[in-house]
Amino acid sequence: MLKQTLHHRRQKLATLINFPAILWSGNTNPRNFPANVYPFRASSHFLYFAGLPLPNAAIRLEAGKLELFIDNPPPSSALWHGEIPTRDQIAEQIGADTARPMAELESCLESAATISVQNAATWTQQTQLLNRWVLPQQPPQGIDLELAKAIISLRLTHDAGALEELRKAAAVTVAAHKAGIAATAKAKTEAQVRAAMEAVIIGENMTTSYNSIVTVHGEVLHNEHYHHPLQPGDLILADVGAETQMGWAGDVTRTWPVSGKFSSTQRDIYHVVLAAHDACIAKICPGVEYRDIHLLAATVIAEGLVDLGILQGNPQDLVEMDAQALFFPHGIGHLLGLDVHDMEDLGDLAGYEEGRNRSDRFGLGYLRLNRPLHPGMLVTIEPGFYQVPAILNDANLRSKYENVVNWQRLSQFADVRGIRIEDDVLVTEEGREVLTAALPNSASAIEDLSCHKTLR
Repeated sequence: MLKQTLHHRRQKLATLINFPAILWSGNTNPRNFPANVYPFRASSHFLYFAGLPLPNAAIRLEAGKLELFIDNPPPSSALWHGEIPTRDQIAEQIGADTARPMAELESCLESAATISVQNAATWTQQTQLLNRWVLPQQPPQGIDLELAKAIISLRLTHDAGALEELRKAAAVTVAAHKAGIAATAKAKTEAQVRAAMEAVIIGENMTTSYNSIVTVHGEVLHNEHYHHPLQPGDLILADVGAETQMGWAGDVTRTWPVSGKFSSTQRDIYHVVLAAHDACIAKICPGVEYRDIHLLAATVIAEGLVDLGILQGNPQDLVEMDAQALFFPHGIGHLLGLDVHDMEDLGDLAGYEEGRNRSDRFGLGYLRLNRPLHPGMLVTIEPGFYQVPAILNDANLRSKYENVVNWQRLSQFADVRGIRIEDDVLVTEEGREVLTAALPNSASAIEDLSCHKTLR
């Protein structure tokens, strides 16, 4: 299956470019001394065509052919790492047409395009060998840009091989969240909930697809601190995803009460976020603009906050002035695939349709995807409500929105720091499929999952 999938991908690439492409995998990074390294993660563009997470390797793609460049392991490596497949064995596994040592790559670079690898040692090597700047912080130019656009067109929609991996990631991600919710009854800190979730992922011989967010401070969008104690009135926001051995990602968020039961104010806000979540998923189908899905979330959240008396005015007018962004400042989601924010190493080149640029509006500036949806695309839907002090205490924002926010009413929701609900949604020919639907998201179902009735 792997061979056929990789063969099909490089054949499709050959119809889009008429020059050779060389993709590096990257290498391990030492933490303090050479043998103590950070976990290796191959470049996603390399993985898409090579299939295996091979360190210090490269592939050359031309006219549908794949040449693998990798060194055989030295005999001494068996002592420390056991038997490692040889170059020829790897080539057979991925269906490479030829396999050569890395030293021979230098003679095969003429007229080749590439994409920079995030690893500094690798992009330095790319720059030196190709005799031009190849930097992750610099947008691709010339044939590198042509290659990037060709790969984007392939990776925007997922083939059967990718979907098989993505379903595995989704299933393990769901299991991890169920374990985290169930573990909360006996947990004392965020770290203990995180441990329960990541234990499920590790137990499936997977890793996390990003640094886990497991926090009672959900207003910090990418909170990676886990030392806070769990208090009965707290909400836990857990944004945790599994990554398969082949590098494909899951990405799910759930928010649940430490006590096992939402307070009335927490439940009210939770219902607003869930209404936005459900409305957005129901709208997903081929041809719909992702930006419109984001604006639908903004409108539903504005309507809900007006109903609760937190915002004042016509919801459509509030969205036009970005008032809902005081509480929902980020985009509705992003592409999902080999990267949790798929292909964002290329900046907005992948996320934004050609000719479109980021808005400078408060409520649209963090929109990561601005394209029409097509069958085979996998996106996240993740509306939220947050009370971010840096936003709510900003003098300019308070002045701008002083007549549309009922600050006294808002103060009654002080036990809601942050709520986010996120699922992974595949665009199908007929509409959509929620890959993470096995994880319930209604308030009552979340309370039932906590099992507090039997544990406390």
